Amino acid sequence: MNNLLFITFFWPPASKATIHWPLKIIKHLPHYNWNPSVLTVEGEDFEARDESLLAEIDPNLKIISTKVFEPFSLYRKFMRKEKNKPLVASEAMSTTSKGIKHNIAKWIRWNLFIPDARVGWYPYAVKKGMDFLRENKVDRIVTIGPPHSTHLIGSALSKKTGIPFVPVLIDPWTDIIYYKSFNRSGIATDIDKHFEKNVLRQAAKIVFVTNSTREDYIDKYPFIKDKSHVLYWGYNESDFSGMNRKRVNTDEIVILHSGNIFDYQNPKNFWKTLKEKISSGQKIRLKFTGSVSPLIREEIAKNNLENITEYLGVLPYKEMLQEIMNADVLLVCPSEKRHIPGKLFEYLRSGNPILAFNDDNPEVKKLIEDSNSGLMLNYDSTGEEFFNNYGNFKPKVEKFIKYDRQIIAEEFSKILDSIQ
Repeated sequence: MNNLLFITFFWPPASKATIHWPLKIIKHLPHYNWNPSVLTVEGEDFEARDESLLAEIDPNLKIISTKVFEPFSLYRKFMRKEKNKPLVASEAMSTTSKGIKHNIAKWIRWNLFIPDARVGWYPYAVKKGMDFLRENKVDRIVTIGPPHSTHLIGSALSKKTGIPFVPVLIDPWTDIIYYKSFNRSGIATDIDKHFEKNVLRQAAKIVFVTNSTREDYIDKYPFIKDKSHVLYWGYNESDFSGMNRKRVNTDEIVILHSGNIFDYQNPKNFWKTLKEKISSGQKIRLKFTGSVSPLIREEIAKNNLENITEYLGVLPYKEMLQEIMNADVLLVCPSEKRHIPGKLFEYLRSGNPILAFNDDNPEVKKLIEDSNSGLMLNYDSTGEEFFNNYGNFKPKVEKFIKYDRQIIAEEFSKILDSIQ
């Protein structure tokens, strides 16, 4: 059995969506001759918690927890947030004006914390990681980012020990879309690019979760071509076992967006369409799980949709899946060309019609339309084309069994095996 150190900032009971890939991959890896341990933080101060995820962790899994300097605690004090109230990503990153304090806090976050606001974990993680590696034989180091600070930790440990490391980039690093909306200095950008390039050079293998991201990175860094791979985000087939559609009121169309939705993911004409349909007598229920940005909430209110809208917040994972199963329309708004939202695979597996908004994302478009699961329309679209074709969507769920994370774990083990 080979030994693997998995470094991930987010870990149960944190409810961050990015924990689901490592959580399930780690669970399945021992079936493929890899024995994982996890290096993570003792607790994080940003998102809500999901205690139910703790049941997914093997009690024999070795977990190494460290302290962390958490700048979001300072942000909380600076913004006079309640001590025990979770901070919400879509609000902290909102471009909607919240006054000078909010803007100062955003500037500090984008320009002084490089590569991201989790860089305060670096010294604690490197020290604790080295202590662990001195006492335990480890064959590979794997890092999950964002936060991309995690990759700096893996790179440092690899350099100190000679152990090959594999970064998994869930999102792009230095040119992710939301940087375009913030005033990031040239110096901060250049330092971040230096970190990114060094990490990719140090890596034995690199894993991306979309083909378009890998292709983009190869254009920027041709040296990664022969050592980079794509493993889709996927879903957990076991979580759908015994789960059926449960609906009380079948007279209304339930439209659900699951996961965080930010200011820059606003299909503003779609909200107008919903307003018109309701005015003509159509019964519609709009639901959101996860966090909803101030701008999106403003659009909902502006179109008089508040009385048909439910903000459910962050739900336990199984409850969130049940909401997906119960919906009539699943709304998804990829943030950019290279982005495949993690929830898309659970959407596809549910078999319910999907309405996507994005101006240029051929990978998401192909996944949805090849399986006859729905449509992807431009952000300025009204959404009428989707409703006009609603009865024609007959999703081919069988196309997505290959994205079960147990299968992805086997593919990942082969990547780890291939490192010389």
